[in-house]
Amino acid sequence: MKKVGFIGFGEVASVLSKRLIENGCSEISVFDILISEQEGIEKLRKRAQTDKITFASVEDTIEKSDYILSTVTTQVAGKVAKECAKYLKQGNTYIDLNSTSPSVKVDISKIIIPTRADFVEGAILGAIGATGADTKILLGGEYTSKVSSALNAMGLNTSCFSSEIGKASTFKMLRSIYSKGMEALLLELLIAGKRAGLDKELWNDILELMDKTPFEKTASNWVKTHVAACERRYYEMIQVVDTMQEIGAEPLITRGTLDVFKRSTKAGLNKKVKEKPNSIDEVLELMRDL
Repeated sequence: MKKVGFIGFGEVASVLSKRLIENGCSEISVFDILISEQEGIEKLRKRAQTDKITFASVEDTIEKSDYILSTVTTQVAGKVAKECAKYLKQGNTYIDLNSTSPSVKVDISKIIIPTRADFVEGAILGAIGATGADTKILLGGEYTSKVSSALNAMGLNTSCFSSEIGKASTFKMLRSIYSKGMEALLLELLIAGKRAGLDKELWNDILELMDKTPFEKTASNWVKTHVAACERRYYEMIQVVDTMQEIGAEPLITRGTLDVFKRSTKAGLNKKVKEKPNSIDEVLELMRDL
């Protein structure tokens, strides 16, 4: 069984380490900045809830580990890679699981590769807090096949996405347009609903729609009808923005929605085709060209 170390011990590391231990990983080494803070070790031990996790320095964590998983905050991923590079050597595999842009992943790979350690980028899809250690992780880089097999044998859910560094993180970043955008949209809706005294009714109505109708059917209908209905929806969204302002709710996401329909209307999208497109790809090709 390969030895695993984590740099950063937040939600991702605590969830993944528990699964690794359940699947026979006898000991996991961890470095976290809390180690240097007063009562930091106690906080980390409470988070770990097991004596099979050893908290150590960056150097000792790397020395004890075959696989080093970087699970820090996005803004310090590069800085952490530079610190780890001081101790990495041939035989180590550095896996960056942080949510960064593809260019940052490439920059980190350039920091790690000269150490002769293997580098693999990882992109965590979905919310660890909701789907736990079963959350899908895309891997990218030259060594993805070997690393994916090893991590899956230890209970994680990884898959080889590309041999090219940056592809997996590009997928992750673009996917976040939906996942983070939906989060922001729901919050805007529910805050406006709260102001109008309708938040529970709105929430239940959306749940009913999503539960009763397959998402593929609903989503594809939205996209395919956009061509013909963009102008009508544009004028409707003007009224939606007015309504939100009347009740004192700020239409941040809603203004962006209005702009999408305005752009399609100004481009004359609804005048370009006489019939409803048969596929999503047909809509996307038409809008890309316009």
